Amino acid sequence: MGLLSKKDQKLILDPLADDNPITIQVLGICSALAITAQLKASIVMAISVIFVLGIGNVVISLMRNIIPSKIRIIVQLIVVATLVIIVDQVLKAYAYTLSKELSVFVGLIITNCIIMGRFEAFALGNGPWRSFLDGIGNALGYGVILIIVGFFRELLGSGTLLGIKVLGDPIELTGLYKYGYENNGFMLLSPMALIVVGLIIWVQRSRNKALIEEN
Repeated sequence: MGLLSKKDQKLILDPLADDNPITIQVLGICSALAITAQLKASIVMAISVIFVLGIGNVVISLMRNIIPSKIRIIVQLIVVATLVIIVDQVLKAYAYTLSKELSVFVGLIITNCIIMGRFEAFALGNGPWRSFLDGIGNALGYGVILIIVGFFRELLGSGTLLGIKVLGDPIELTGLYKYGYENNGFMLLSPMALIVVGLIIWVQRSRNKALIEEN
């Protein structure tokens, strides 16, 4: 069985594909539209959500038997807000420029429906270990989509990856472009993020007939 049982493995693996938070549950779309114009920002946001959701699920699970039901949402918001503040301060200390680029979007992790959804649907009813795996799995599923979208938007929109020039500028010869890539500025606009996410959903569901039948 290894370190993880089959049920525990499903907690991590299912959100990566068959139960992905973005492509299947259609949650957390806002950040996919807002911050994926750069791959670096996508990676940082993915890591931030992994930290917040993984640790947050454990904290809520540990407190689940002592949280009054009437104030559970308030407690959950306090937990996630505390973790987001930690992330924000770390970014300001070690990646100040990137923290300015992400600006309010780091703070909006507090209202990310994936995080609050996992607190409510899983952490409140399960032990710390399984809650941790569930948090990591869903955060990874979210992060993978962000990174894929960020990869294609930066590559095709700016011709760079992580700020490094990858696609060469077009070279003009006798009035015509002989070779090179002309940056597509439309890829940097938010609507294109939605289109890329839509294409990912289409590819995923076309490969999984069960998902098509369910919908």
